Amino acid sequence: MIPVFDGHNDFLQRLVAPGADPAAIWAEGDGSGHIDLPRLRAGGMFGGFFALWAPSPAGTDGIDWKARQENPPYAVPLDQPIPTGPATEHMLRLAGQLAALERSGTLTICRSVADIETARDQGRIAAILHMEGAEGVADPDVLHLWHTLGLRSLGPVWSRANAHGHGVPFAFPGDPDTGPGLSDQGKALIAECDRLRIMVDLAHLNAKGIEDVARISGAPLVSTHSGAHAVAPSTRNLTDAQLQMIAATGGVVGLNFAAGFVRPDGRRLPFDGFDPYLRHLDHLLTHLGEDGVALGSDFDGALMPNDLADAAALPRLVEAMRAHGYDTPLLEKICWRNWLSLLSRTWQR
Repeated sequence: MIPVFDGHNDFLQRLVAPGADPAAIWAEGDGSGHIDLPRLRAGGMFGGFFALWAPSPAGTDGIDWKARQENPPYAVPLDQPIPTGPATEHMLRLAGQLAALERSGTLTICRSVADIETARDQGRIAAILHMEGAEGVADPDVLHLWHTLGLRSLGPVWSRANAHGHGVPFAFPGDPDTGPGLSDQGKALIAECDRLRIMVDLAHLNAKGIEDVARISGAPLVSTHSGAHAVAPSTRNLTDAQLQMIAATGGVVGLNFAAGFVRPDGRRLPFDGFDPYLRHLDHLLTHLGEDGVALGSDFDGALMPNDLADAAALPRLVEAMRAHGYDTPLLEKICWRNWLSLLSRTWQR
């Protein structure tokens, strides 16, 4: 079994749901979602990026947007900005749950590649603390506090605006060139992330924001969970011009598994087999090279296809890539080596 290191999951949200039993969900699994310790081990996933994300208030327009996404074209309005205080409180709850998993002895919050390798060798899940949408960062001092808590990866925005910049809406077909770039506060955030060696994630950021990050940051450009816009023209996917920008820095793109973002028809519906993934991977490899492509599942945050229902099914994807002609050295790069190489160059530790 080729091991997997994953670019993005939203597992922590399940642990703070009303009535949840976090210890049981993690250690035993409750049959819901995509990730728990038994399924990670069954699928060969030894670690990944665990996201802190603050949900928007429930919509009031009465439209079932998930149903609308089943039959494109669609254009979901951006969520409204949310206050920093409640967002920070929610993210601290999530971080607390990750710390509790670390205390259980089954997981390590990793601050270096050496930490990742040690966790893997000792049979613990290697977790990177990632913030998806920087509503939890009110100012640079708070960013330093998060860094002390273990934060090593940050996406300035989710798909809504905040004090730092603008996200892309969920639309198909659509162009990610929507709205202005980073605010002055957002530009300062990127510069401070560089100083702290916090990886900056371009996923969910609009085109002008990505251009701003490219101008400010000296680190490799990264999108943890995206696809190729040329294969599926979702606003959440990266154009060839953006892929070329990432490639020029020696950066990495993790392929998002979300059905609605990888299907060429954009329909938010499950599918059989792995052909959409292989089409995206081929395109990403063409533009990024073998050292620039990885996996970014979006487990517990997106609709999965029928043959990749959860983390335990990851060997099926690996075998589909092998049958497609990817040899073992390339599979290892895509499945885990490229993430560790990228983090080593970004964190410099």
